[in-house]
Amino acid sequence: MSHQSTAYPHPEYASRPSHGRPQTAAAVSRAVQRAHGKRADYTLTHGGRQVRIGPIAFWIVVGTLVIMAVWSIGTGTYFAFREDVLTRLIGRQADMQFAYEDRIAELRAQVDRITSRQLLDQEQFEQKLNALLKRQAVLEQRTAALSGDSLTTGSIRTPKTIPAPAADLPEPKLRASPISDTVIFSTPPDREARLESRDVPVSTARVADGVKAVGLEGILAKVSFALDKVEKRQMSVLSHMEEQADSKVNRMQSVLADLGLNLGKMPRPRGVGGPFIPLRAPKSGASEFDRALYRVDVARAQADRYTQAFNTVPVRKPVTGELDMTSPFGVRNDPFLGRPSMHPGIDLRGEIGEPVHATAAGHITIAGRDGGYGNLVEINHGNGLATRYGHLSEIDVKVGENVHIGEVIGKIGSTGRSTGPHLHYETRIDGEAVNPQKFLRAGLRLGNG
Repeated sequence: MSHQSTAYPHPEYASRPSHGRPQTAAAVSRAVQRAHGKRADYTLTHGGRQVRIGPIAFWIVVGTLVIMAVWSIGTGTYFAFREDVLTRLIGRQADMQFAYEDRIAELRAQVDRITSRQLLDQEQFEQKLNALLKRQAVLEQRTAALSGDSLTTGSIRTPKTIPAPAADLPEPKLRASPISDTVIFSTPPDREARLESRDVPVSTARVADGVKAVGLEGILAKVSFALDKVEKRQMSVLSHMEEQADSKVNRMQSVLADLGLNLGKMPRPRGVGGPFIPLRAPKSGASEFDRALYRVDVARAQADRYTQAFNTVPVRKPVTGELDMTSPFGVRNDPFLGRPSMHPGIDLRGEIGEPVHATAAGHITIAGRDGGYGNLVEINHGNGLATRYGHLSEIDVKVGENVHIGEVIGKIGSTGRSTGPHLHYETRIDGEAVNPQKFLRAGLRLGNG
């Protein structure tokens, strides 16, 4: 194959006019070179024959031959090294598969560990939650055991507010309820330790108002801390109730001693009864709340017993409003004769028709006209106690009737030996007149004024 370029003028240029100029050899040479620059052909010579091809076809043939050569070499190489290539590919694939399987096994182990940990955490959380629920139920039972005194136990839900401290609690009211035969009035064995039980210890692990723990543990810690505060409030209320009951009992004992009365001789309350079931003291392993509740029950039972006893002690006022005494108990000048005389009661000023009340419970022994008393009502309260109400304008009870505290028994008047409307009021012990003011002062001490 040879690449030849001819120097013959191209017919195209030979046919062009010369425009009046003679054609020189240089001009003809430049025209031929330009023609060969625009069209470069390739000539193949074989056996004396020549074949001319263009550049595009030439390079197509060359490219085809190169591709076929490369393909032939690659195919031969593949068939020559096919077994090694396949072995390497299979080995590599196996290594990748083993690596993936190892990674999957490791991930499964991690998932198992995480699942086990979650199950363990969930079990611990459920145990703590159940413990808090049981504790809340105990606190609610304790609240119910406080005889309706107001205590808030909250909820197991996340508290939005922390319960108020014990100092902000309203003062519990001590109710007087009928005494049953089922209560033993004895000093509890651990009464001396009640002062030490005033302050309830709170766990030092939860002493901050805001618990720093987060998540479910933080929620449980906050709820537990709130329950601690509720328990402390309950113990504070129990202590306050016990102190109130003890104070009331001591005050009643002192009043009875001043009046010269004996609680053992007081009449038993009417309309009560039932089987005798002794009150048992808490066992040695009982909680502090149970021991404190036992002390409160005994103290309140004693207070109720004294309260029932004072129902038959005339320590209340016989008339409403402020007492306006016109004549005291004891020696005085007789209002009619002007001579010294013994006045067995006190005279209280009032208007005709004002109601007169029984100062204690009892039954009527006199209800009618009785000499200088005019219209007189006498009430026997038991234990040797009796009261008299004289100069009444009207009597509203009959002999033998039972009356209650504060019941209207008549109206103020001026009957009998009287200089004007007033109430003659007497208190008697075993038939002897005693100063009613002593009983009225005792009523003021007891809060019955």
